[in-house]
Amino acid sequence: MDPLDDLLLETSRTFALTIPLLPEPTRRATCLAYLLFRISDTFEDASTWAREDRVAALRTWCDVLRARDAWARDAPVLSKAWLARQPSQHEGYLRLIASIPSVLAAVSGLASGQRDIVVAHAIRSAEGMADVLGRADPDGWVRLESLEDLRAYCYIVAGIVGELLTSLFLHDAPQLAAEAAALREDERAFGEALQLVNILKDERDDASEGRRFLPPSVPRSEVVALAREDLDRARAYTSALVRGGAPAGFIAFTAMPAELATKSLDRVVADGPGAKVSRAVVLEMMVRYRAMAAGQRA
Repeated sequence: MDPLDDLLLETSRTFALTIPLLPEPTRRATCLAYLLFRISDTFEDASTWAREDRVAALRTWCDVLRARDAWARDAPVLSKAWLARQPSQHEGYLRLIASIPSVLAAVSGLASGQRDIVVAHAIRSAEGMADVLGRADPDGWVRLESLEDLRAYCYIVAGIVGELLTSLFLHDAPQLAAEAAALREDERAFGEALQLVNILKDERDDASEGRRFLPPSVPRSEVVALAREDLDRARAYTSALVRGGAPAGFIAFTAMPAELATKSLDRVVADGPGAKVSRAVVLEMMVRYRAMAAGQRA
């Protein structure tokens, strides 16, 4: 197995299921984009680090990403220093930090258009995370106070991912140009939908670790309603891919997380935070979407 695939499996939930549905070369570029974003997330979530140290790591990470000519020189040194300070207890995340030099080497090997898209969006998200942490409480915990705050946070960590994916899709499948406006219309909502569902599902776990992403002044039902509206737009995004003649893997890659998020949201509404879709249901979906990506009927 490709070492990048190992890292993906060790650090992801949904994306480890869906990225393999994509055709090459989009698959590799998307995998590397995920890993860059996950590195940023690891610094943002480094709960044993002081807030200032987490912000500094994100700023330095952005500087590294900007200086591509210095990756081979700087990445090993910084990776070793970050790893020594243990930003996480998660073995997969620690292995990813140790693998920063090889991840960047793989990014460097992408076609120039893909590489520019992946790096530019990874920088934008990491900068946004640093800004959010800079406004966190003295202990470094993010506590959002309004629906506007929540949506702004979702954009930084997920809406930008939607923009990145659209840029990759349009780059790798030029036939989608006719649907570019429709894809751009719903790309942020797609990312926001998935993030909102995760926030609702993980509410108790986040609270136990000091994070509060659901604003106390906003009724939970309002967040659920926004998530459902965004999921409708996520399905519209997939429909635009279908109309544009996208590769089957693009369609499977976008349709599966939207369906899984819808089922997850239904479970959370019915049973409360922490409720999950059963493994049997996820397995059935995987069989069906793998067949779709392969151009077969499940």
